[in-house]
Amino acid sequence: MKMKRIRMRAAAAVVAAALFLSGGAKAAPAVSAESAVLLDAATGEVLFARSPDRRSLIASTTKIMTGLLAAEAGGLDRYVSVPPEAAGIEGSSLYLKAGERVSVRELLYGMMLQSGNDAAAALAIRTAGSVPAFVEKMNGRAAQLGLRGTHFANPNGLDDPENYSTARDLALLARAAMENETFRTVVSTRSIRVGARSLSNHNKLLWRYDGAEGVKTGFTKKAGRVLVSAAERGGRRLIAVTIRAPDDWNDHAAMLDYGFSAFETRTLAREGDLLGGAPVLGGDREAVRFAAAGTAEAMLRADEKPLVRICAPRVLFAPVTAGETVGWAEFRVGGAVLSRVPLVCLDACGAREEKKKKNLISRILGG
Repeated sequence: MKMKRIRMRAAAAVVAAALFLSGGAKAAPAVSAESAVLLDAATGEVLFARSPDRRSLIASTTKIMTGLLAAEAGGLDRYVSVPPEAAGIEGSSLYLKAGERVSVRELLYGMMLQSGNDAAAALAIRTAGSVPAFVEKMNGRAAQLGLRGTHFANPNGLDDPENYSTARDLALLARAAMENETFRTVVSTRSIRVGARSLSNHNKLLWRYDGAEGVKTGFTKKAGRVLVSAAERGGRRLIAVTIRAPDDWNDHAAMLDYGFSAFETRTLAREGDLLGGAPVLGGDREAVRFAAAGTAEAMLRADEKPLVRICAPRVLFAPVTAGETVGWAEFRVGGAVLSRVPLVCLDACGAREEKKKKNLISRILGG
C-alpha cells in the first residue's frame, strides 16, 4: 500500500511537470542534488521534483521549524538568561555563555543567519521550558502541516537518526514559515547588528539571485549540503529545496529560473478601473463607485484567472468625498494574495440634508 502511494505521487509529479512545461517553461533543470523539490507557494503545486519523498538528515534546515515556533511565540524584545544547557554546543555557534543576557531577537537572528546551534537550544528552552518539550512541539506542528516524512529529535539539526525530513516536507514547512511576517523578515535579512553581535546571513542567494528572500542553509558531513530557498517576483513566491547537493547554489538558481519561466507579468488593474461600489446611507445619491488608485500586476500562467476580493465597507455613510480611500482590492491565486491596489471613491456624495438646503435656497432665489 505504501509503495502504491509512492508510485502515485511520482506519477502525479510527472503529470504536473508535463502540464507545467506546456505553459511555456524551460526544460527541466539538471541538478546535482539527490533529492529536490520546486514548489509554487501560492498553489502548493510541485513544479519540479527528484526523489521528493526520500527521508534524509537535514542538518540546520531543522531550524526553519525552530524559527517558526519561536517567531510565533513572539516577545522578541524580551531578554532571557542563557541556560547552561545552551552553552558550549558543538557545531556552528554564537558562543553564548551560561547566564549571559540576550534578547530573543538576537537569538532568532543568530540562529537563522549565523546558524547558531546554541541559539536554537536557548530559544527552545525559552519557548517550551526544555528541549524535549520543544521537540514535542516541533513534531506536533509537523503533524499539523501534514509532513508525513518528517521527525524532529532536536531544535538545531545536529546529526541524529531520528531527526529527518524530505525535500517535499521541507518545501511545505518553508511555505508555512514564510507566511509569518517575523520569520520572513529575519530570513530575508542579509546582515544586521543585534545587541553586541554583527551577523551575516549564510544564504548566498540573497546576494546572487534576484528576488531571493530566504530561507536556510544546512551542512554536516553525514547530511551533506542541504538548502531551502525562497524567491518572489511579481507577487509569486517559489520555494526550492535540495538535499545532498554538491552544487546547491547553482541548483537553486536553475530551479528557480525554470519555475519563473512559466509565468508572465500581467496587469490585473490600471488606475481608474472600476472595481465595484457600495450604497450610501443618508446621501443625495444612492451609491458610489470604487476605482483602482494605482496599477496591480502579478506573475501568472496563461491559463490562470485570479480571484478579486474587494476589501471595503459594504455600505458607506454620507458625506463621501470623491478620491477618498475606502479600502483595497486583492488579487488571489490558490488562496495567496499576489497583488493589492488601493480603492478610492470615484463619485462624491453629499448628505441628504445638504440637498434639502440647496433645494430650499434655489426655490427662494427663484421665487
